[in-house]
Amino acid sequence: MNRRDAIVAAGAAALVSLAPGVALADSGEDAVNVSPKARALYARALVFDANCGPPLEETLPLPKADLDIVRNSGVNAVKTSLAGTDANFVDTVDEIAFFQRVIETHPDVFMQIREHGDFAHAKASGRLGILFSFESVAMLEDKPERITLFRNLGVRVMQLSYNKTSPFGAGVLADPPTGLTELGHKAVATMNKEGVALDISHADLATSMDAMIASTKPVLITHAGCEAIHKHPRNKPDTLLRAVADKGGVCGVYDLPYLTASPKQPALDDYMAHMTHMLDVCGEDHVGIGSDSGLGPWDTSPAGMEAFKKMEDYRNKTGVAAPEEDRPMYVVGLNTPRRCEVIADALLKRGYPERVAEKVLGRNFIEALGRIWA
Repeated sequence: MNRRDAIVAAGAAALVSLAPGVALADSGEDAVNVSPKARALYARALVFDANCGPPLEETLPLPKADLDIVRNSGVNAVKTSLAGTDANFVDTVDEIAFFQRVIETHPDVFMQIREHGDFAHAKASGRLGILFSFESVAMLEDKPERITLFRNLGVRVMQLSYNKTSPFGAGVLADPPTGLTELGHKAVATMNKEGVALDISHADLATSMDAMIASTKPVLITHAGCEAIHKHPRNKPDTLLRAVADKGGVCGVYDLPYLTASPKQPALDDYMAHMTHMLDVCGEDHVGIGSDSGLGPWDTSPAGMEAFKKMEDYRNKTGVAAPEEDRPMYVVGLNTPRRCEVIADALLKRGYPERVAEKVLGRNFIEALGRIWA
């Protein structure tokens, strides 16, 4: 697959930019209607989506429409998953170089997040900070020492597996589960030493628990849902969510169809059921947002749905597609670049204080990364 297809397959940019005249999945979502209190909170908060990708094209400079999505989103930083589900070492280095070229081409719009202070710098300068991360471990090619190389290139969040079994541990679709392997223990130790955050979003329960025992630093679940709300391999049990919080980590809620049973397309209330449950289980200091989608809205035109079918064909062929992956990857009511603002408004309308909404908007993840990277 080419770079663009790999990004789509990984979910980092599964939501594509709208062509002129193409309608959103839900009419009016581009004009977000929130309370004045939520709008003011969103404007002052440090907004960080822990799994999201900016709209990208193969050709630079990027179109004005894509840059306008970034500028008007109100998002200050995103963690972006690079290298898809199976990119090799060379292709991964190439993709990192491409993202660095994007930042070089548009220095007034983008900056790379490499250290904790960069989050505040991104907001102060009015740019979108991009934090590089991995979901797959294919680029490491069974060599934990490569974690150091990629950390030096600014990849500061990594996982131990995607959905299947890896040399380091088991993903949520692995059969049988393996737990953390000997190489996995070396990988965790290297991440801890090098200041790379360990993300267990795609790891199975056994590997997740083993990794938390092995790690000397807090562990993250950047994008998942709650098994108690809807049982699904990508949704986490309360025991794991609570363990992550107890270790000082943060759990993020995604806006994927796995929030509800097929064939229903999840809506804002479904999303908030997971968000409020996660707050109940983890506490207000340990919950955030990890959309697992692109910053731009989902394109439901024939061309957009054909791109989605192509992505799903690839995911099914490679065995990484999860159950119920039969609906477009968006939540009705959140199909907008300002989805985090809608979530903040929904929290306020459900009686949560502004303090909690601001933490969920980004402060929790940013503070946890500061502890991990220290």
